[in-house]
Amino acid sequence: MQFGLSESQEILKDNARKFFAGECPLNHVRKLAETGSTYDADLWSKMAAQGFTGIIFPEEYGGMGMSAVDLSLLMEEAGRALVPGPFFATVALAATVINAVATDAQKKKYLAPICSGEARSTLAEIEAGAGWGARAEGKTTVVNGRLTGEKLFVPAADVADFLVVAAGSGVFAVQRNAPGVSVTPMPTMDLTRSVYAVRLDNTPAEKLGDASGMERATDVATAALVAEMVGGMQRILDMTVEYAKTRKQYGKAIGAFQAVQHQCADMYLETESSRSAAYYAAWALDHDPAQAATAVSIAKMYASDACRTVGNRGVQVHGGMGFTWENDLHLYYRRAKASETMLGDATFHRERIARLVIDAPGARPQGVH
Repeated sequence: MQFGLSESQEILKDNARKFFAGECPLNHVRKLAETGSTYDADLWSKMAAQGFTGIIFPEEYGGMGMSAVDLSLLMEEAGRALVPGPFFATVALAATVINAVATDAQKKKYLAPICSGEARSTLAEIEAGAGWGARAEGKTTVVNGRLTGEKLFVPAADVADFLVVAAGSGVFAVQRNAPGVSVTPMPTMDLTRSVYAVRLDNTPAEKLGDASGMERATDVATAALVAEMVGGMQRILDMTVEYAKTRKQYGKAIGAFQAVQHQCADMYLETESSRSAAYYAAWALDHDPAQAATAVSIAKMYASDACRTVGNRGVQVHGGMGFTWENDLHLYYRRAKASETMLGDATFHRERIARLVIDAPGARPQGVH
């Protein structure tokens, strides 16, 4: 088994880091956060030109045909740079669902423009009283190809050209400017990624496929999210270690004190463990489908807790400085807190792991129900 990244994957990771460092520095992210606009059209165009918007999708639709591991490596670097806007919503969420459930003609209509950077999209799934993985409990109605209902916490809905909506037993494409669509901002901790409530009132929609085909697509998105969280954790760790080396107390750098060293060591452990889980989950999606769902849930379960504690420890080491607006640490901590619950928190994935284990072939002895 190959435990390391291939040469091409190392090149992808390195190039992505250099690209984001040059095109999306933290001062630019902060400027967008302070103005309340998380979408940068110029950055989006440059990302599309790099092939990032089509990284895992088939070449026949303008994609690069790469693997889930490659997507995770890209998302890790995006998380490290705190890339704002609709990239995750479009590529990891909406496009993966389209690729999983749509027909060839629909992929040419909806997926190809995403790959080329001409279109942005998002996934509208959550409803009041029905969280991740509970689509069957949703109240959005489908009557004669028209949708009525409300979806919550929809990322980047304000800049999406069309929405991918899970309703009833189906998945639908809805144009952002279609009759009956209204988008209202919702509060969020993450200043770099806005979320919205989307109201549909007898809105015309095109059915893409059955909701049952969304599971693997959602797993791909979850693995990508975990990788993004790892990138953010790594950046918090780097910032914290650098601060501990330079901040002096009682005539010594605070990094010389054992209590601070323990905090940083724990942050390192949680970050590296999350990275290992993220990489394995992405690998399993491509090479071990039978174990992929469990691997993805294990990765998200661990990272959901780890990203919170890494952020907490980073703030503690920074002391009062960690709470100030001028320090970039809080931007990463806000992203970590938002990502903690996105696509299911640790409790959700622990329960999912239990169900997967119980339902696995041979899990129950014969005659046990």
